Formats: sequence, C-alpha cells, structure tokens
Amino acid sequence: MITKQIHLNAFEMNCVGHLARGMWRHPADMRYRYTDLDYWNAEAKLLEEGCFDALFLADVLGTYESVPGDSADALRLAHQVPANDPLLLVPALAQVTSQLGFAVTVSATYEPPFAHARRMSTVDHLAKGRVGWNVVTSYLDNASRNFGLDGQIAHDERYERAEEYLQVCYQLWEGSWEDGAVLRDRERAIFTDPSKVHYIDHAGRYFRVAGPHMSEPSPQRTPVIFVATGSPRGKLLAGQHAEAVFLASSSIEKVAGDIAEIRRVAVEHGRAPDDVKIFNHFRFIVGQTREEAERKAEDYGRYRDAQNRYYGLDLSRYHPDTLLRDIEPPADDSGRGPGRFLGQFIEERAGQPTVRDLLAVIRRNGGVDPFAVVGTPQEIAGKIEEFVARTDLDGFNVHSNVSPDSYRDFVELVVPVLQARGLFRDRYDPAETTLRERLFGAGRALLPATHPAAAYRRASAPAIR
Repeated sequence: MITKQIHLNAFEMNCVGHLARGMWRHPADMRYRYTDLDYWNAEAKLLEEGCFDALFLADVLGTYESVPGDSADALRLAHQVPANDPLLLVPALAQVTSQLGFAVTVSATYEPPFAHARRMSTVDHLAKGRVGWNVVTSYLDNASRNFGLDGQIAHDERYERAEEYLQVCYQLWEGSWEDGAVLRDRERAIFTDPSKVHYIDHAGRYFRVAGPHMSEPSPQRTPVIFVATGSPRGKLLAGQHAEAVFLASSSIEKVAGDIAEIRRVAVEHGRAPDDVKIFNHFRFIVGQTREEAERKAEDYGRYRDAQNRYYGLDLSRYHPDTLLRDIEPPADDSGRGPGRFLGQFIEERAGQPTVRDLLAVIRRNGGVDPFAVVGTPQEIAGKIEEFVARTDLDGFNVHSNVSPDSYRDFVELVVPVLQARGLFRDRYDPAETTLRERLFGAGRALLPATHPAAAYRRASAPAIR
C-alpha cells in the first residue's frame, strides 16, 4: 500500500510516429494531423481534463540510420521523422490550458546556451511558469553531422559539456537579474534599474558568455530541470541537477536500483532525496473488460512495426527462430541500448527465447517489460500501484498507441480508478500555479536553496552602470 500520490506526464513528440511504431497506419490514428494546431490543442485540453502534470515532449535532431547515411527505413516508417520543433507548441497550448505543464526536450550539445536561455525564459513567461526543460546530450550520429561535426562527441564529454551548459544557464536565469530590477517607473523614466542587472562574464572550457541575460526573470526563473538518462554519467548529472528524472528501464529491479542511486547522489550533493521526482515509461492498453483489452492488443498488433530498429536492433535481419543469445548487439554507451535490453529480456524469459518470441511480445503491447500492461482499468491501476510500491517511483511518462483514443481511454477509464484509490489528484490545487509547484507543492515556484543553481543568485559580477 502506498501513501503518496503519483504524477503523470503524457509522453509525446511533435511528429507522426513517436514510439508507437507503425501505429500511424491504424484507421483510428490521427497522428497525421501533427502539423495541425487544433490537434494539439484538443490533446492538451484532454490531458488537463485528466489532471495530468505535464505534456512531456521528446525530440531528436537527426534521423535514425540503419547504416551511416541511410535514413530510408526511418523515413519510410515515419520513425520520428518528419518531426517539428517541440518548443514552438508551448505558447499556443498554454493559451488553451491554465494548469497543464509542458516539459520540452532541448539538447545541450549543439546549441549555444545564451540563445537557449532566452527562449526558455520567453516560453516560461508566456506559459505563466508552467515550463520544464528536459536536458539531453543527443545520441544520433546524424544529429552530429547536422551540426557540422564528423561524428558524435564522446558520451562522457557530452555530459561534461552539459554540466557547463547548465552553469551558464543558471548564471543567466538566477544571477543576472536581481529581484526588483524591473521598476516600470514612469515618473522617473526608469524601466529597469541597471544596478540590479549583472554581466555574468562566464569563461569556461566550452563556452564564453558575457551576458547580461536578455529576459527579465520569468515566474520560475529557472524552468523545471528534467533529465532523461540511464547511463552512470547521466545519473550523476541527474542527482546533482535534476528536479525530475525520466528513466526508460525495462526491469523493476533496475528501476529501483537507479532510483536509489540517483537519490543517493542527490543527498551527497546537499539535496534532499525527495528533491528529485523520478518517472519511468508506462505503456498500456485498456478495455472495460479483459476481453476488450485483449481484442485491442490483437488489433494493434496487426499494425505495429516490431522489426525495424527496435532498441537499435534491426530484427528483420534475423530468422525468426534465431536465439536471442546468439545476437551480437551493436555497441552503445547510453545505458539504454540494445545490449542491456536483450540481456534483460533473455533473463526474464524461461528457456531459450527467440526473435519470434520477442516480436510477439512487441506486437502485443509495444513493450517487452513489466511497464507495458494490457488489462481493465482496475488491473492497470493495480499495476501502477505495484510499480510505485516496489521501486519508489514518483510517477510515469504515459505512452499512447492510437491518438487521441489512447489518452482518452486513460483519462476516462484509468484516471477515475487511480483517484478512487487516492493515488492521483482529483483536481488541481489552485495554489500551485507553476509546474514546479505542481511537483513540489505551493510556494515552491523557485528552485530551493539546496539546488546548485542557487549559488548564482548573489552575482559577484559588476552591475551595469
């Protein structure tokens, strides 16, 4: 029995095919309307009706390639391409909602931090403090070539760069403008008091930024910091900086271990264990009855693409009777790659599982782990409660299969059961006006003093005269 209420994000991407691969072919799927703002407006309103914490928008900066220079499979199957910029959705969606938050993925590897900091302040202003930044370092080879590199920066160096990137952003958001800098004094013709605005004069290994920040402080100053990770170096960054962490683990034991490690790192850096809210992915197919849920799973399985580039594995290359233990997975340093995925699947299945076995599970529900559930609303809610009890998770990033039907099913069927069990809010708290307050409680619109960004609040750089 758990006592805390969970948090829920809808896990989305501004594209045709996110992680429900092949489901764009389903007759009921409306993802072809991803370029239509009316589509996104309707989804945001639905999520707010269901009291979701946030719409979590993933992103990539390049195509998935079967071999370097070959994006044909990704294009043919709409595997996260075509895809549009996620951040541009936020101001529009903020206008048709008043409570829903927005967590947007932006890479810290390729874009200068000064421009990024201004954009995030802008959208936090326009959304009245309901914005989070999912800090990623990017992992696609094509992305590196799109930004003028011959190949990816080494994994751990990407995280070193992200560490400094965050420091620059913190200086701009927290230290450049003091509270009370904006006067709007018509009588004295002073809009901003220059003595309360500071250059940051950052000169580091990767970045040189003079400042000052171009935007006045937004409602949260620093957007809620999300980190999506699974690697050891990523978990170190998460424990130090993240307010919310998105795991994509496919094992209950692995999730529990990752959570314990991230909270341990947070404590080692002077933070409280509950200063970090931790989410895992959650896939579901729900029906009013078990039979209805199974029929949906069978129906979806006729459309789901299970073979091409699943966790970085091109399963179409192998005979269906190939033993999974005989597959040599491609190298990966992200901590979420094909080697770990295959090892967990083999370990959790009796006997000698084959490619055929793996494909059958993927086609059934889109996932191969316990966080992919088919069942009634009561069964779905029961599994959610079990996962939280066994891992100390704070919430879930909920996937959809068919849009908008999957999220409508979750809001109309699963959310009421969670609410009846006391596991999820039945209304938004009007005192929690920002995304940070939604996660941590009223009165916490700004980062706490224990967060590393707080060190920059009393700027030592000279004021502008």
